[in-house]
Amino acid sequence: MQTATAYQPSTLQPPPPPPRNFGVPDTSIAGGASEVKSWTPSRLAPEQQSQTTQQEQPTVSVPEGEAQKTQVAPIKSARPRRYNFGPRKATIKISQSAVEHLRDLLDQPEPKLIRIGTKAKGCSGLAYHLEYTDKPSKLDEVVEQDGVKVLIDNKALLNIIGSEMDWLDDKLNQRFIFKNPNITEQCGCGESFSVS
Repeated sequence: MQTATAYQPSTLQPPPPPPRNFGVPDTSIAGGASEVKSWTPSRLAPEQQSQTTQQEQPTVSVPEGEAQKTQVAPIKSARPRRYNFGPRKATIKISQSAVEHLRDLLDQPEPKLIRIGTKAKGCSGLAYHLEYTDKPSKLDEVVEQDGVKVLIDNKALLNIIGSEMDWLDDKLNQRFIFKNPNITEQCGCGESFSVS
């Protein structure tokens, strides 16, 4: 007597997944418009699908030339700044004796301004440079203290920011001196300096 075996062959691998475009209608540009209109999204409930087919959806035809033109979005108006910065501190401070001497220098028949700058000079690298000018350039920083205006050259701004300008009057000489907290090295005569 022969008995049936209980052996049943099976595979260990699961069936392959369906293709990526399975169930997606052909909506290519080459396809007709009727194909696109007849397709209804599968995400809607059956009641909603019947409602969308009953409603007429207007069709808009645009000539191909107009459809390919780039459309420029309207430019939004600039928002006003929300930050209210307080008054800025002066780039340099001018001592009272320097203000008085600057006032004497600037009281001339032809009004001029004094521009403070730096030049590559001396053994340490930079030296202060003062010059008369008729009008400020666009990039000059204007410092006004006690009715006296001084211009700071934009190239020298980082080297002398936070300094104090003073007038030195002793037995040997009379000159403007600068007390600069940014100085890292200074030559022995005090003529030139360097900052890092």
